Amino acid sequence: MAVLHSAPKFAANDGVQETLAAAMGSMLLDARETHGEISFTVKRDSIEDVLRLLRDDHAYQQLMEIAGVDFPGREERFEVVYMLLSVTKNHRVMVKVSASEDTPVPTVTTLWPNAGWLEREVFDMYGVLFDGNTDLRRILTDYGFEGHPFRKDFPLTGYTELRYSEDEKRVVYEPVKLAQDLRQFDFMSPWEGADYVLPGDEKADTPPVDEPKTTESPKQTGAGAKADAKAAEKVSDGAPDKEKGGKAANPPEPTEDRPAKKARKGKTTDTKAATKPKGGAK
Repeated sequence: MAVLHSAPKFAANDGVQETLAAAMGSMLLDARETHGEISFTVKRDSIEDVLRLLRDDHAYQQLMEIAGVDFPGREERFEVVYMLLSVTKNHRVMVKVSASEDTPVPTVTTLWPNAGWLEREVFDMYGVLFDGNTDLRRILTDYGFEGHPFRKDFPLTGYTELRYSEDEKRVVYEPVKLAQDLRQFDFMSPWEGADYVLPGDEKADTPPVDEPKTTESPKQTGAGAKADAKAAEKVSDGAPDKEKGGKAANPPEPTEDRPAKKARKGKTTDTKAATKPKGGAK
């Protein structure tokens, strides 16, 4: 017997963008569908009202994730992305707001309690502040950690390193010491090529591959009159069948200095006595 569910197995995007955009009204800045996903960019101060509207009036009951994105070239470099799920419609939408280091985003812990942990993660990794979050502490990095690891300008090795000191019997924090200078990245695509010389490239002196190598004179190939005359002086020995009437040459003299073995007595067929068993058995 087939079981029918109220939520469809696959939910289409037909009409969703237009309906939700009309409901958001002046709070909406941009709406688009990319790669089969609908996303809305709204005003930062209106994020709580927009998410309440989607939860109460359009059945997007669950806040699945809050993610951060860093765009260093923008005036407001950060984007906070809220991912919502409708359990009854089996459909997802994304809502985005922009922020900078000193422009807090209103908290949505008043709508979903799990938003507190998610906002703490975005704060820890990117440094985005959430106005109204009463427990905005780091959640992934260590106590006293400096900086925000998911920012594009944060070095891969970090600024400090920790180790356990046997002398002091405790964990010691020290500045990172690298064998080479700390590289600074310009965020340029590696396929476009850099306009500066990387360390070590100045030593490379590669010949041009577009110019084929040619031998324009016999001197470059090693041939010539001198080489021909020198080759004519070396004549190999003739074959044995021509020099000695068709007979093969004598074998070479032995080089071993051990004495020759004594001649064997008897014939090779006289082995009956040697193979006769002892005790007189026949």
